[in-house]
Amino acid sequence: MIEIRKAQDRGIGRTNWLDSRHSFSFANYYDPRQIGFSDLLVINDDRVQPAMGFDTHPHRDMEIFSYVLEGELEHRDSMGVGSVNKAGDIQMMSAGTGILHSEFNHSGSEMLRFLQIWIVPSQTGVTPRYHQKHFPENEKRGKFRLVISPNETEGSLPVYQDIRVYAGLFDGDEQQKLEILRNRYAYIQIAKGSISVNGTAMNEGDGARVRDETDLLFTGGNGAEVLVFDLRPNELPSIG
Repeated sequence: MIEIRKAQDRGIGRTNWLDSRHSFSFANYYDPRQIGFSDLLVINDDRVQPAMGFDTHPHRDMEIFSYVLEGELEHRDSMGVGSVNKAGDIQMMSAGTGILHSEFNHSGSEMLRFLQIWIVPSQTGVTPRYHQKHFPENEKRGKFRLVISPNETEGSLPVYQDIRVYAGLFDGDEQQKLEILRNRYAYIQIAKGSISVNGTAMNEGDGARVRDETDLLFTGGNGAEVLVFDLRPNELPSIG
């Protein structure tokens, strides 16, 4: 079963410098039907004005990754990391025992758009860590590239949870089948463009909970950039 969550149904968060869409309950947006899925707690689609961003703030016992779609994301944290992430880059941060960080639009003239995703970890109280990697277009063109996994399989970034994240780019006749094991769930997020999944049309910003499906066939992409999360078969995140 593929349960679509349309882009226009997401929560909205706006300030004078931020335009955000929340797939799940976050900050001032609360929907009791949308408080995460499996170990996914947050998927925010953030658009940040030039030279603006999130001031230094704390995180603890959370796996946080950012997927840059447009522009440049500047990151600084209490571990001494300072980095700039561009389109195609992924940063993965395990907050563990506690970390302070800030995130800004590195550009003074261009917009920044990125997905920020929170995953509930399988282990708490770990030593904080940070990873960053660029995944070039040719590794995702017309196929899915494993970008996050618990064991850093195929050069993916590590995460403290039984979750695997795939990224793919699809246009025209490009198609790909992704196998989902019978005892697993999945979540699909259309970051850009549009595509059909098992014959169901999905557009930019749409998400989908997937249960009891063993194959996902992606066809008819139009500038599509897609994330697929291979998840434990739990309905809601377990926090604390």
